[in-house]
Amino acid sequence: MSDLKPYKPIDCAHHDGYELACMRRAIHAFRWHEQDQILSETLRCLDLEYKDGEEFLLAENRAGKAYRIRLDQIISSLPY
Repeated sequence: MSDLKPYKPIDCAHHDGYELACMRRAIHAFRWHEQDQILSETLRCLDLEYKDGEEFLLAENRAGKAYRIRLDQIISSLPY
């Protein structure tokens, strides 16, 4: 992810929404920036991770493929 801009923390309300989605193992359609693309996938929210000053959503699709998405790159909204 070296081509990404420095991490910009998300506001607390959004962070709380991601925490709630992980606690409920919510399935949601996500859209996010990755490199020079906008990706979209329906994912089950599993957990949040904090590493090197950045926060990530850990999720998986219906086939079990794991995703690690930096929170400030998500452009879709949560249903909460």
